[in-house]
Amino acid sequence: METQRTEAEPVGPLASFVRFVVCGGGVGVLSSAAVPLLALLMPWAAANAVITVASTILCTELHALFTFGTGRRAGLRRHLQSAGSATAAYVVTCAAMFVLHSVQSSPSLVWEQAVYLGASGLAGIGRFLVLRLFVFADRKETKAVAVRPVRVGRLHHGDLLLAR
Repeated sequence: METQRTEAEPVGPLASFVRFVVCGGGVGVLSSAAVPLLALLMPWAAANAVITVASTILCTELHALFTFGTGRRAGLRRHLQSAGSATAAYVVTCAAMFVLHSVQSSPSLVWEQAVYLGASGLAGIGRFLVLRLFVFADRKETKAVAVRPVRVGRLHHGDLLLAR
């Protein structure tokens, strides 16, 4: 017997982190292969920008539907917030590389990879927390109820609503 899902089922923090790593990592691997292929048709920086935008949009949809189990697509607000957190992660990795090259004028490839991967890991954890706690947080929206002022004074028969 098939049951229909009416509400999104909540996903625990550990399960959503594993899903975050799988989705983000999978799209990251695909992106790393797509950039050089697209760079055959255009400058590398343009190819990287196109793939970065496309992969961020794809990841945001995957995170909305699968990682955090919202049960619905991301929407423009969540896409913009996710793009903001991706930009912050990009800034963190760039800053880490800048600091490395400031401290050591010509670091080895091993040091560059270690610093970049470490910064990427920390930025990824930060991005996961931002997405889980703010962007895809399960907030129950409450609607304001209109309140009608009550007249003070004597009540008359026409002022009362009677149930039949």
